[in-house]
Amino acid sequence: MGRLARSYALFVASFRVLRAHKALAWFPVLAGIAGLLVAAAFLTPAFFTAHVGSGDVRPGVGTWVLLAAFYVASAFVTVFFNAALISQADVALRGDGGLPSVGAGLAAAGRRWPSLLGWAAITATVTLVMRTLEERLGFLGQLVSGLIGLAWQLTTYLVLPFVVLEGTGVRDGVKRSAELFRRTWGENVAGNAGIGLVGFLLSLVGYAVFLGAGFLLGGTATVFVCVGLAIVWTLLVAVFTTTLSGIYQTALYRYAADGVVPGEFASIDFAGAFRAR
Repeated sequence: MGRLARSYALFVASFRVLRAHKALAWFPVLAGIAGLLVAAAFLTPAFFTAHVGSGDVRPGVGTWVLLAAFYVASAFVTVFFNAALISQADVALRGDGGLPSVGAGLAAAGRRWPSLLGWAAITATVTLVMRTLEERLGFLGQLVSGLIGLAWQLTTYLVLPFVVLEGTGVRDGVKRSAELFRRTWGENVAGNAGIGLVGFLLSLVGYAVFLGAGFLLGGTATVFVCVGLAIVWTLLVAVFTTTLSGIYQTALYRYAADGVVPGEFASIDFAGAFRAR
């Protein structure tokens, strides 16, 4: 099975799991809502603690503290709900008749919150360092940041499943994820490549349809409505692809850690998601 065919097959298998367990899609939705609440809680007071005058904004110490807290809190929201999604994707993939639920997912993530907070702080720091490199070094910084980001993504791809499903600490989770990567020259993002491509195409088609309809029908109000529909469509696609990514990540973890291929992926050359060194 070729790389593109495998990516598409992994996308289809993940979609079958989502179609059978639609409750999994609630986790990205809740993450979005929680992210908005966190932004309101931190950015509003940050604005009022900044010194605004003559068109210039000069952040004070309190502003920087609030922005740093917002950065970590936002990362924690993402990590927390991804962990909740993974916990319930694992329930769906076991094939023992268990049914995923939002409450069980939130409870599972809640039991691991100290480790998840630590992982959120680490990921936020790494992201901030890469952005700083991009801003300070220009094109060279973008190149270095891209290479670091790719290496980071590959070696830490399975950290969250280890933390939420096995209860390991962040250090052990990073170590085990890196060990699996070293043992296998992994195309462990093959499924995500397929999911990302499908998401991009769906977004592109949605914008083409809605914006095209708006300009063809004419009228300012109609154009604004169509733009709004295009934005909503993009959000729905984001929920869809995020859920599929969590399902695929969990399935890949089960194969990498236990050698078990979940039933929905049984028809795929799942071993091909890894390439021996």
